[in-house]
Amino acid sequence: MEIYKITPRFEKGNDKARFIVNKSFGPKKPMYFENVDQAKGSPLIQQLFYLPFVKAVKLEEKQIEVTRFDILEWGDVIDEVSAQLQNYLNDGGEVFENNLLDKTPVTIYAESTPNPSVMKFVSNKKLINETVEFKNIDDAKYSPLAKKLFHFPFVKEIFISSNYVSITKYDISPWEEVVMELREFIRSFIEEGNVIIENLIVKKKNQKLSSSKNLNSLEEKIVSILEEYIKPAVASDGGNIEFDSYNNKEKSVQVILQGACSGCPSSTFTLKNGIENMLKEMLPGKVESVIAING
Repeated sequence: MEIYKITPRFEKGNDKARFIVNKSFGPKKPMYFENVDQAKGSPLIQQLFYLPFVKAVKLEEKQIEVTRFDILEWGDVIDEVSAQLQNYLNDGGEVFENNLLDKTPVTIYAESTPNPSVMKFVSNKKLINETVEFKNIDDAKYSPLAKKLFHFPFVKEIFISSNYVSITKYDISPWEEVVMELREFIRSFIEEGNVIIENLIVKKKNQKLSSSKNLNSLEEKIVSILEEYIKPAVASDGGNIEFDSYNNKEKSVQVILQGACSGCPSSTFTLKNGIENMLKEMLPGKVESVIAING
């Protein structure tokens, strides 16, 4: 078995040094690390950050580039660092853990919604199996992603669905000033493998739905129509709709609006009328009105 050999390269006075490896060991595309927290998926890079003079690390397929703080010169430590890296690799030390290199890169794109206060951030990776809405940071205690998003001062409400996050903002900042920051934050959070939402809250939600909704045959038909015809269109706009109740005496259906559908008077009016007309047509004589409330 061919052993790893490392050849160090640096120029006097330059804060960067390269450690060239004789065979492939790293990623096909360069990876950058600016602190030990960013390197949590790479034991090798973490070892480097334990050295007090290491400022940043760039990892490539056959080399490591290390940037130092100005507390010493590379000539004082280059041989020591080179030997440490070489011994680590030859002793079978992990470059990455949990098949980090096999993870699919995460992409996020921002999409406007009919509600000008809401932006939809769509992921190429499935996020959760349920739909969950958070009105404030206290609601988000079981969602690490939502909790961190609420630390942005302009974030008002959060709605998370299978492959997107809808964010409602306060009017303190226009979207063009914050959308890139939010998009990159969400992308990094997901790509690092962080937990989106803990199973506990999803379990609680399922228990609540199963215990509170003993539907009769008409209510089941209403739910079926909402699921088949209304929800897909609403989801494409970054929102969600849930059946709440049916009043047999008044022949009225109450639904809960979430995400981009919630809090926008024009959207609420349009959606309410659309649902009302569809239910009247598909369930003649059974539905006279629809009441839409914000989640």
